[in-house]
Amino acid sequence: MIRHLVLFKLNEGVSKDEPRVAAGAQGFVELGAKVPGVLSWETGWNVTDRPVAYDFAINSSVADQAALTAYLEHPEHQAAVAPWQEFATWVVADYEI
Repeated sequence: MIRHLVLFKLNEGVSKDEPRVAAGAQGFVELGAKVPGVLSWETGWNVTDRPVAYDFAINSSVADQAALTAYLEHPEHQAAVAPWQEFATWVVADYEI
């Protein structure tokens, strides 16, 4: 099984209360149920105020590398990621669990 962890940092001057950011977050909330092969799916906003903290997280799992590739290439995933390119940067870790 593979854990797919993504941490998003909003760009300087961008607030999570902006409509485009709220819509982007909602897109990720709904994404896990739209892509076959996703075994677990969690999303959420950071609740601490620390300079090193990221703002939004996705914590998910898939069965194997083929399932991860299918998820990453899925049109629903591509559509959900697209708006975030306008207002955030992110880091990813994919690891065996």
